[in-house]
Amino acid sequence: MVRFIKQEAEEKANEIAVSAEEEFNIEKLQIVEAEKRKIKQEYERKEKQLEIRKRIDYSMQLNASRLKVLQAQDDLVQGMKEAAEKQLASVSHHHHSYRKLLKDLIVQALLRLKEPSLLSRCRESDVDHVCEVLEDAKNEYMEKANVDHVHIHVDNQKFLPPAHDPKRPGHSCSGGVVLASKDGRIVCENTLDARLGVVFKQKLPEIRRRLFGGTGA
Repeated sequence: MVRFIKQEAEEKANEIAVSAEEEFNIEKLQIVEAEKRKIKQEYERKEKQLEIRKRIDYSMQLNASRLKVLQAQDDLVQGMKEAAEKQLASVSHHHHSYRKLLKDLIVQALLRLKEPSLLSRCRESDVDHVCEVLEDAKNEYMEKANVDHVHIHVDNQKFLPPAHDPKRPGHSCSGGVVLASKDGRIVCENTLDARLGVVFKQKLPEIRRRLFGGTGA
């Protein structure tokens, strides 16, 4: 009887041990699988971060390259404008054609302002030229505007900046005139530099299109 009880106890103990071993193995397997999933998820997360980082780096490099191209294009366009400005400086050297140009600029400004009394300002070196063409400019304007009278006072006190001089940096003017109403509220800046600025701004899309292709934007 004692042997039977002992044998039964041993069998029961073996069953418990086997069951515990199985439960341990199952739990161990679950832990291992959970760790595997955790490692896989971490790897996928880092891989995704690396891919995002690569895309960001590529985008930054692409933007940097585009900025360099745009800067090079702007430098070229600005160089063209500066070359045109240098050519403007020589326009006033040809006195006959320059006087005719001054007359046309004065008439254009008069037609824009359409004021009965105006103040004209020019470079100090251009005062004589302006005075020479003033009457012809007034007559042409009165004929085109169908008016009987216009008074223009040439300012002999304040002048536009002189021509560009590398030895004297600062504001400069390549020529032309500025006309203002008597009260100074309406001003027409019809200098060569201002005209170049207007034309250059208007033609900039076309200039870019011719130089670089595409839309020129």
